[in-house]
Amino acid sequence: MKVFAAIDVGSYELAMKIFTINAKSGLKEIDFVRHRIELGTDTYRNGKISYDHMNELCSVLRDFKEIMRSYKVDDYRAYATSAFRESENAEIILDQIRNRTGIDISIISNSEQRFINYKAIASRGEVFDDIIKKGTAIVDISGGSIQISLFDKALLVTTQNLELGILRLRDRLGRLQPSSIHYEELLEEVIDDQLIVFKQMFLKGRDIKNIIVVDDYVSVLLKNHKSYKENPGYSDRENYFSFVTTILHKSTADIARKLGIAQENASLMLHSAILVKHLMEAMDADLLWAPGVTICDGIAYEYAENHKLITLEHDFEKDILSCTDDISRRYLGNKKRVEAMERIALTIFDGMKRYHGLGKRERLLLQIAVKLLECGKYVSFVGVGECSYQIIMATEIIGLSETEREIVANIVRYNSVEFEYYNVLGRRTTLDEKSYLIIAKLTAILRVADGLDRSNKQKFKEVKTAVREGKLFLSVDTTEDITLERGLFGEKAKFFEEVYSIVPVIRQKKRF
Repeated sequence: MKVFAAIDVGSYELAMKIFTINAKSGLKEIDFVRHRIELGTDTYRNGKISYDHMNELCSVLRDFKEIMRSYKVDDYRAYATSAFRESENAEIILDQIRNRTGIDISIISNSEQRFINYKAIASRGEVFDDIIKKGTAIVDISGGSIQISLFDKALLVTTQNLELGILRLRDRLGRLQPSSIHYEELLEEVIDDQLIVFKQMFLKGRDIKNIIVVDDYVSVLLKNHKSYKENPGYSDRENYFSFVTTILHKSTADIARKLGIAQENASLMLHSAILVKHLMEAMDADLLWAPGVTICDGIAYEYAENHKLITLEHDFEKDILSCTDDISRRYLGNKKRVEAMERIALTIFDGMKRYHGLGKRERLLLQIAVKLLECGKYVSFVGVGECSYQIIMATEIIGLSETEREIVANIVRYNSVEFEYYNVLGRRTTLDEKSYLIIAKLTAILRVADGLDRSNKQKFKEVKTAVREGKLFLSVDTTEDITLERGLFGEKAKFFEEVYSIVPVIRQKKRF
C-alpha cells in the first residue's frame, strides 16, 4: 500500500488530499485540507502573483508538508493551474516556494488540467459510462476558464476552453458595479459573448441530455444540501432552476446563511450557479450530475495509473484519438487517406521497435500527427506544412502537454518542409534534445508512410515490414500500378536512412 498526497494550487484555493492506494481497494481518500487564497485575482488583474500571496503560499505549503509527514506520505504531486500559467513572475514564485518549503510545483497546461479532471470523473466507473451513452457535456469550471467536453454515444467528440471562469467573471463584472436586479442579465451577456459561437460551431445537430459539472460550489451544493438529500449529486432541470431563483438578488450574507457556507464563498457560488443554469438552457439539458470530484482525485488517479497500482477501466487513449478525429473533420481531412496512412505508419513504427527505442506514448503522437497531417490545406494548398503547424499549435488537444503538442506540430511540418537540425530548431523553441530526437524519428516514419500513398489513392491493401541487412523491406499487396510511388519514394526515404541508417525498399507481392 502507498500513501500519496495530491496538491492543487488553484486560482482561488490551495487544496491537498491524502490517499491510500492499493491494488485491491484502489484509491481511498483519508484527508482533505483546503485554504482559500485568490491567486487568480492577482494574475487576472495585474499579470503577476503578489509578494504577500507568495508568503501566504509558502506558509500554507509548510503546513501541508507537516501533514504529509504525519501521514508518512510515500510520494506527492503538486500542480499549479491558470493563476500560474498566466502569471509573468511564475518561475520566480515557484523557485521561492521550492527553496522555502522544499515542495516542487509543476505548472500544467489547460489540456493536461482538464484531462486530469476528466480522469477523476471517469474513475466513477459504471455511473459515468451509463450517463455518456446519451448526449452529454462535461462542464469543468475553474477560476480562470471553463472547459466544455461533448460526448456522443459514449465517444468524446470535442472539447473547448472558454474564458468564463467564475473568478474572472466576478472580477470583470465587479468593475461595473451593477445592481443586484440586473446582475444575472449582465452575467448572461458576458457568457453569451463566447457561448453563441460555441453553439454555432459545436452544438448544431447535437442532442445534449446531461451535464456533468465539476467545480467547487454547485457540486458541493448538489452533494450536501438538504434540497437534494433524496438523490445526492443529481438534479433535474426544473429543481435546479428553482434553486437558482431562490438565491438571485440576495446578498452574499443571505446566500451564505441559506446554504450554510462561508460568506467568502457565496459570491463564487452565485456565479457558478448562474453559469451552470445558463449552460443548461443553452444546451436544453434535462439532467445535472455532480460526481463531487476535484483535480486532486484526478492527480491521484493518474499517479496510480502511471505506476500501475490500479487497473484501468476506461480507454483514455481512445478519447484523445476521438478528439483528434473531430479536429481533422473540422479542417475537412480525407478520412480514407488518414486511415490508410495510419495503418502504414503504425506498421512501420511497430516493425522498427528495436531500432527507434520509442514507446506507447510516442506511437500515440505518431497517430495524432497522421490524423492532422493535411489540416493546413484548409487554409492554403501552398505551404501546407507551415499552415498545419500553426493550426496544431493554436488548437488544444486534450490529454497532450504543450511539449507533446509541439512535437506533433513539428512532425507534421517536417513531413513536407526541409528538416531543421537541433542547432537551428533549438534557437526558436524550448524543446530539449530528447523531444528533438522523437520529432526526427517519427518524421522519418511519417515521410515513408506518406511516400507509399503519393497518389492519394490508397493502393495498398496490406503492408508488411521486415528489417534485414540494413534494409527495411516494405512488402505491399496491390494489383494496381505503383510506378508513381516507386519513382518518388526515394525522395521520401532519404531522411529515414539518415535517421536510422536503414534503407527503406518497396517490394510488391507478385500475383499469378
